[in-house]
Amino acid sequence: MNALYVNRKLSEGHPELTRRSLTSFSALLEQNDLGHDEAGIVRQLRYLSRLVVRDLRDVVVVGCGPRPHMLKVLLDRGYNALGIEPMTSFVQAADGYLGTSGKVLCGTAEHMPLADASQDLVYCNSVLEHVDSPLQSLAEMQRVLRPGGIAFVITTNRYRVSLRGDNGEYSVPFFNWLPEVVKESFVFHHLHYRPALASYSERPAVHWYSFSDLCRLGRDAGFFQFYSTLDLVSPDDPTVAPSPLKRLILPRMQQNPWLRALALWGTAFGGMIIMLKGRVGDAVPTETNGHANADGHRKNGSGRDGLTAMD
Repeated sequence: MNALYVNRKLSEGHPELTRRSLTSFSALLEQNDLGHDEAGIVRQLRYLSRLVVRDLRDVVVVGCGPRPHMLKVLLDRGYNALGIEPMTSFVQAADGYLGTSGKVLCGTAEHMPLADASQDLVYCNSVLEHVDSPLQSLAEMQRVLRPGGIAFVITTNRYRVSLRGDNGEYSVPFFNWLPEVVKESFVFHHLHYRPALASYSERPAVHWYSFSDLCRLGRDAGFFQFYSTLDLVSPDDPTVAPSPLKRLILPRMQQNPWLRALALWGTAFGGMIIMLKGRVGDAVPTETNGHANADGHRKNGSGRDGLTAMD
């Protein structure tokens, strides 16, 4: 066994993870100016307003982090917004960043200290790849949403195409394309021997999704319908209007199933999904040999930024 663990249990992991997790993550945010695009946040909110009738006033930001700029923008614009963060040190840092306490609650994506049907929008950016249980996390989002509310999830895209092998999580080129057992071995190596592999994260990304994976998980969690930010972009939007090529391509990608699938496969759109909670009386389709009962019950028998993708 490595000398590091002569007087340390292997399950304790690398000591630098605990020491450097907060400082490394904060430095990464500062270096890349992550989450500070206020115009992009406003653009996201405008897209979401095109999807639902209800006002999106009560918002929870899951995994808001130690520098919750998204939460600050929402609060400054009059939203009734809260953050959820599992790490106590991050909660304290977030309170300092906001200049107030009580807006960031200690909790996890799987267990949010919120009442049933209390939120209009759950915003979950770069979190679902890190959680213990993606299905339980989505089920919890579904629980806290009001009927007709939406969860906006930005996460990993396991089919992301990058000529340099960038994957947004590990300093291992083409990590998202590696076989699962190789991914798991790198996760183990990060946690126990080389914590710089994923920027000293105590909870590195362990889940990699396709858009269809996210749809399937959402259905299992009880969500009703699924959308991409691609579906909500207009040719007249500032990120599209100046480009004749984008104006030409956008309607075709939105209305042609094959082109839409291609966009959701290898671009930034594939890691972003908007999940709609059904209103009272809506039936959630459940497949059995390709069919479902009218009431949504199964028959017996066999059988992640949307922020910049169009920029």
